[in-house]
Amino acid sequence: MDITVRYEPTSDEVLRAFSQGLRRQLVTMYAVLVGVLLAGAAVLFATGDTSMGVALLTASVLAPLAGHWWFRRRARQQLAFLCVPTTVRVTGDGYECRTDRSTMTMRWSMFSGVTATPEFWLLFVNRQPAAFLPRAAFDGAQQTEIDAFLAARRQAGAR
Repeated sequence: MDITVRYEPTSDEVLRAFSQGLRRQLVTMYAVLVGVLLAGAAVLFATGDTSMGVALLTASVLAPLAGHWWFRRRARQQLAFLCVPTTVRVTGDGYECRTDRSTMTMRWSMFSGVTATPEFWLLFVNRQPAAFLPRAAFDGAQQTEIDAFLAARRQAGAR
């Protein structure tokens, strides 16, 4: 396999890829945070500290919203670097992304997992999102070839 395409990701695509890649971690983090805040509020209500209980109850509602806002703000800071014309080359050894300012090459063996979504291939290192390849950058035949290659790697790794 040796596929080369030129593509410019949009800011919405980059934000969606980040969100999808981090979804499991964000949901877990928010669930734990909200659980702790609700438990704290219950203890405070039980001990008669109503004002602090209401404050923690309010924080349990606002924390996920604030976290989502912060995440999108941090991601937007990276957009100027990521939303530029990019040449993507996918081979049997790995993939390379080149822009006028940078080149990044990663071998498939570096990734602990790849998740295929309808919009992206999300690439993980130690269960942390490391990169993504947008399906829109590739035509149908190239997408099929990449899907088949990644499925074969998954099956080989499962043995």
